[in-house]
Amino acid sequence: MSRKDLISSPLARLLRLGGLAGRVGLSMAAQEIGGLLAPKKRHETRRHQSLLKNAARIADTLGQLKGAAMKVGQMLSLHETILPPEVVEVLQALQKHAPPVPFESVEKELEARLPDRGRIFAEIEPEAFAAASIGQVHRGRLRDGREVAIKIQYPGIDRVIEADLANLKRVLKSVIALVADIKFDPIWLELRDRLREELDYEREAATIERMAELHAEVPGIVIPRVVPKGTARTVLTTELVEGLPGNEACDESIDQRVRNRWGLTLFEFLLRGLFTNRLLHADPNLANFAFLPDGRVVVYDFGCVKEIPPRLLSGYKKLCSAALFGRGEEIPGILAGMGVHRADGSPLPGEMVFPYLDLIMEVLEPGDSYRFGEDSRVYRRLIDLAWSNIGNASDIRFPRDIIFINRTVVGHFGNLSRLRASGPWRDRVLRFSGARE
Repeated sequence: MSRKDLISSPLARLLRLGGLAGRVGLSMAAQEIGGLLAPKKRHETRRHQSLLKNAARIADTLGQLKGAAMKVGQMLSLHETILPPEVVEVLQALQKHAPPVPFESVEKELEARLPDRGRIFAEIEPEAFAAASIGQVHRGRLRDGREVAIKIQYPGIDRVIEADLANLKRVLKSVIALVADIKFDPIWLELRDRLREELDYEREAATIERMAELHAEVPGIVIPRVVPKGTARTVLTTELVEGLPGNEACDESIDQRVRNRWGLTLFEFLLRGLFTNRLLHADPNLANFAFLPDGRVVVYDFGCVKEIPPRLLSGYKKLCSAALFGRGEEIPGILAGMGVHRADGSPLPGEMVFPYLDLIMEVLEPGDSYRFGEDSRVYRRLIDLAWSNIGNASDIRFPRDIIFINRTVVGHFGNLSRLRASGPWRDRVLRFSGARE
């Protein structure tokens, strides 16, 4: 996609999204009709090709629109238990290839929010070094010499977000209905609320400061501090702390012992957020982390953070105790107590629960012998297992709060798999969850 100004007209965005829904719907319908008389193997091949083609359409349109459209696409790309792997793989391009807009387009926003920016910044690089769905990041230098990262919202993005949301709900509901029979409303409500929160950079700044305080005594985690004088509702300035990006950190040329330390740091960061702080960094995209040679991990982007409700925290602790101490028969009842059950209120059947337990227990065996990665494929098997149960998903009820929590857990399993990390996973779950017999 080429660099271009943000498409801000509500009508233009409506036409783009509506046209996308129509093209995808017609394409998928034609594929299904054409497959009625085709041999099964040919039908599956055509279905795969059709999914890839339509996923590319979705990614291209959402990427051009940025805003809510692109952000929701990015969020969905991390929900690998909701969408087929073919679609997820294409949508993940939205995490990597968000084209920036020209600096002149965001400079007006910077001037409006920080009219005295000349007294704050000695220099701002006009070329963005990172671009996202609702803003982009420029390197800068403060008057006191500190290097900083300046995230600036695209101008007028707040005016198109609500219109985007109304249209996106219709588009994505129809697209997901083509591949899975699941309840869309809880998913949509969580996506919508997390997106609205991400628009407020002052809120994100407060979250960063809170997270930095919570991790002040954690040597493995580095959280770049906020520069208050360079921060407003649509501008967020933080100290610039760089490290190896995720792709480089996962390269096999990096000493495996270092990758193991990074993996353990990420795992502890996940568990600490879930069980100790009840405040979960809920965007596990590997691009939101950088890796330092001494084993520390830098954490970026606190726009998507999930507060853990007490009921769910209690439930996750009970799940850990039941799993780690051989009381798997209790798990359906624990899940029901968390709000995960059949439509009639009855617990989930064992055949929908115990295969997950078996996979998780492979990771949590005593000792440090378990290694994530291609050989074990637990991450991929978790995704495949979710898809094998997708036919029963329409009969399952779950609290919307669980969506981003589970997404974060599964996402970090993927990160650990890319790092091929081994570590004392069982010991850490015991320690952070307080699991007991």
